[in-house]
Amino acid sequence: MKAFRIIQRSIRDAFKSVFRNFSLSMASILCATITLLVVSLSMVIAANIENATTKLESELSIVVYLEKSATEEDANFLKSTIEKIESVDEVVYKNKDEWKLEMSEYNSSLGNVFENYENNPLLDSFVVTVKDANKLENVTEKIRELDKIESANYGEDAVNTIISTFDIVEKATIVIVIALIFVTAFLITNTIKLTIYSRRNEIEIMRLVGSSNTAIKLPFVFEGFIIGLLGSLIPVIITIYGYIIGYERLNGHIISEMIKLISPYNFVFYVALVTVGLGSLIGMLGSLLAVRKYLKI
Repeated sequence: MKAFRIIQRSIRDAFKSVFRNFSLSMASILCATITLLVVSLSMVIAANIENATTKLESELSIVVYLEKSATEEDANFLKSTIEKIESVDEVVYKNKDEWKLEMSEYNSSLGNVFENYENNPLLDSFVVTVKDANKLENVTEKIRELDKIESANYGEDAVNTIISTFDIVEKATIVIVIALIFVTAFLITNTIKLTIYSRRNEIEIMRLVGSSNTAIKLPFVFEGFIIGLLGSLIPVIITIYGYIIGYERLNGHIISEMIKLISPYNFVFYVALVTVGLGSLIGMLGSLLAVRKYLKI
């Protein structure tokens, strides 16, 4: 019961302190708001880059053409052989008649061209997808070594450039998010330190009247929690409504259908939850460190 009373009194004192020292509290809340907003937006960008990269990589495939002399038995044997190659996810067989029909439906001019040929000039093929886009080149080389293979390609130059670019952007964004979290912690902590330092006389009086270290520190810890929580509210609101509105106006993608945005529902709430958690946790830790280290409690 005693512990419960101490916690209850600490929460009450924390709320009183926030309003009693309103100007300093507002400075801390404003600092938390600005930094958490940047962190929140960075998390949204990082998540969408990762999502776009994963989706793009899942759609990359190797087109394998068989020699004209390849029989149906050869095709079946090659299919089972390719499926056994490490990192291969799926192998889909398309014979030349299927290619002819598909290309004719896609472009009527091509259909007219094919009508001029007595025999179908196309080749039977496989469309091979892999589990890891970084293994495309390795898998392609292994397929090229097989008998009855005319060619195997995945658009090497363009694909390698896209993958390396997305990898760099993704890693850079993750580093930026982590760096911003540390900057946020530093700024909020130091702002709270100033707030606590300005009340050092109050803390000294509490010590003189015999208050325990826990009883002195707890109100400041809860005050830091409140400051962090209040500082995260505006970033959360901007993130939720801003992302939903942006998603709808952009029709769920950027530039083209290839770069799709993450569906806002659930996603924005996860980001909001992380933002609130970061703000509250950093506020509490900042207050605790300030009281312990700078005021020698």
